[in-house]
Amino acid sequence: MPQFLRTTPARLGYAMPAEWEPHEATWLSWPHKEESWPGLFDAIPYVWAEIVRALVPFEEVRILVADEDMEHHARQVLAKARVSVDQVRFFHIPTDDAWIRDHGPTFLLNRMERRLLVVDWEYNAWGGKYAPWDSDNAVPQRIAEALDLPVAQPGMVLEGGSIDVNGRGTVLTTESCLLNPNRNPNLTREQIEQKLCEYLGVRHVLWLGQGIIGDDTDGHIDDLARFVAPRRVVAAVSEDRSSPDYAALADNFERLRRSRDQDGQPLEIIPLPMPEPIFHQGQQLPASYANFYIGNATVLVPTFGVPQDRQALALFEKLFPDRRVVGILCRDLIWGLGAIHCVTQQQPRC
Repeated sequence: MPQFLRTTPARLGYAMPAEWEPHEATWLSWPHKEESWPGLFDAIPYVWAEIVRALVPFEEVRILVADEDMEHHARQVLAKARVSVDQVRFFHIPTDDAWIRDHGPTFLLNRMERRLLVVDWEYNAWGGKYAPWDSDNAVPQRIAEALDLPVAQPGMVLEGGSIDVNGRGTVLTTESCLLNPNRNPNLTREQIEQKLCEYLGVRHVLWLGQGIIGDDTDGHIDDLARFVAPRRVVAAVSEDRSSPDYAALADNFERLRRSRDQDGQPLEIIPLPMPEPIFHQGQQLPASYANFYIGNATVLVPTFGVPQDRQALALFEKLFPDRRVVGILCRDLIWGLGAIHCVTQQQPRC
């Protein structure tokens, strides 16, 4: 069993680093739940192969699989896609689904002592939407045990896709998700802010409003706005006033424009175009370029086979001149209502 903290991580000098800070590894949960991508599942493991291909030259990739059979299947997919497994490690930890951003651990770093710990949030499958979730909820402790890391338990439901930090003391989140009664009905806004500060090592919380159409998470921040530097945020915007997302995204952009960081300094807000609406079987899907992932030397950006892809990739190339921007086609993946950031989780380097 891992060691459990009896105090808060912040009191011990731990904080969540920004995603662009150096990684020890990126974690994935291998996809296996066909019901998450009905009719398209056969293509999904090959999206994971493209993610691994983009990351392994620069950092280890650690993949959760249920058992030897699933590991064998994953190795077959990677071999067929001609992806090197020299920097891939498999961990036999069962999952209910593949969204490790949400069910995986939040890794915190003590910069002075160069130590890591795991924050084990409660997980209830986005407000009890998709049973079962008990295996997913156990993932943080299982990973902590495998790595021999201490564990902090806030006693609060939270998914990793609902938060984004600048590594300097500010966290971005949304009212529609964290204040939703299907998560923590007994906690007030102030109590939730206190938990974020104590268990992420931040001191400033920025609240946005609503999420985008099709997002079953009740409005995760990683489809809306993300830090790309300590005081720079990309924020999804729609130029189509008839879009059902137009008003919510405009409100979020205005909130950010008025916001300040943890030191009272204004933020630089960069508009990030939305792709044209993506539909499958008559359902609008939550396609957003904000669901990117920052690796050690690459930035993985979801693409959807639409004209806006080129504009989004060009913007990320300007924002990250020291990293290679890799577009990964997510038109099938988004049928599961998530994209690249949703299926990745960074482990900071000590």
